Formats: sequence, C-alpha cells, structure tokens
Amino acid sequence: MNKKTVLITGASRGIGKAIAIKFAKKNYNVVINCIKNEDKLMETKKEIESYNVKCYAYVGDIGVYNNAKELFKNIKSQFGKVDVLVNNAGISYIGLLTDMSIDDWNRIVNTNLTSVFNCCKLAVPDMVSAKCGKIINISSVWGNNGASCEVAYSATKGAINAFTKALGKELAPSNIQVNAIACGAIDTEMNQFLDDDELLSIINDIPANRLGNASEVADLVYQISQKNEYLNGQIITLDGAWI
Repeated sequence: MNKKTVLITGASRGIGKAIAIKFAKKNYNVVINCIKNEDKLMETKKEIESYNVKCYAYVGDIGVYNNAKELFKNIKSQFGKVDVLVNNAGISYIGLLTDMSIDDWNRIVNTNLTSVFNCCKLAVPDMVSAKCGKIINISSVWGNNGASCEVAYSATKGAINAFTKALGKELAPSNIQVNAIACGAIDTEMNQFLDDDELLSIINDIPANRLGNASEVADLVYQISQKNEYLNGQIITLDGAWI
C-alpha cells in the first residue's frame, strides 16, 4: 500500500509545524511550504525526516498561482497526489482599517485566502479521480465573530469559513470532505506582540483559563483527516469555550 501524502502550507513554525510533525509521526509523506523563512522551513524538514519519512519543502508565495502550480507539479513527480491538504498559511494585521494600506489588504487576502483557492483548485482534480480526499482549512474565531482592529484578518477567515461550507457541498458526492478549524488564542509566535498584561487579560476571558497549544490543533487536524466521512462542510471551533 502506498504511503499517503499531506501538504501543509505555512509550516515553518507554530500550528503548521505542529501539524507537519503530527503527520510525520503517523508515517505520511509530508510536503511543507512557507513564503520566505527558508532556514526555519529546513529545520522543520529535518525534524520531519527524523521520523524516517520523506519530506519535500517548498519556499514560495502560494498565493501566486504559478508558484502553487509549480509546487503541485513537484509533488506529483515525487509522491503522486495530495491525500490530505491543510491550508494553514496565514498572516495578521493589527490596526485600524483607516490606517491600513491597499498593499497590506492585498497581501493579507493573497496569503490567507487566495492561497486556499489555489491549493484547492490544484488538489481537487486528483482527489475527485480517486474518489477520496480531505481538505482542512485553518480558520479563526474572528472568522466567526470578527475582531476590532483585525478587520482584514477577520474578513479572510470569514471567507474561508464560507468557502469551506460551499466546497464541502460541492465535493461531498465525490467522497471528499472539506472542514475548517476556527482556532481561538493559540500559544504561537503570532501572539508574541502581546505584552504580559494583554496576554493575562485574554487568558482571564477564556473559560479554559489558558491558551491553546499548537499540538492540540495538530491532534484535531489529524483526527478529522481520518474516517469521519459524514463530517463535511463544518467549522469546528477550538477555543476553550472563549467566544
């Protein structure tokens, strides 16, 4: 039996890296990507390979369609098709909408949303041919509710939620499941701009009384990628009962 292949975008650190390590431990071929942090991505690759699995690392902006096309061409030649696609690439912007430049807006939309379209468009045909596949989009509670001073980020995550529901309906007849995880406050570098008081204030608002761990997101992603074929088009909130 051929090994399955997982692709995780935005995998040089944080949640993406934790997901990649989880699948490596489960004996998958692992494909990882990041936009520019080659050193960190290669560290992740080395760690993945320590589990005696194959890993292909691609540095490039997969919000650009030709880059995504090149990535999938290379995956096809090395591993065949992508069995599990995890769209995790994401950046945030903290600040007032009126202070945001059009370039900032375009960069967030491109990284957080267009990358999801590109990877799904390129992964789906082979999944349809095989009559199986899993797509898991990493979203945010701010896609469910919206956050002040994170309008663009909230907009892209809200769009990912709608994208997930619609594509789940579209692909269900082909036995492909598309779900999203709306993460709450997860302890990653993305939250390192917060000072101790701000962090404490957030933790006090979370009924679970702590931040989530990247490994908890990875566990849930892996769980969704196995079986559960009736679970489709869902936004699963992982936030310690916060929002």
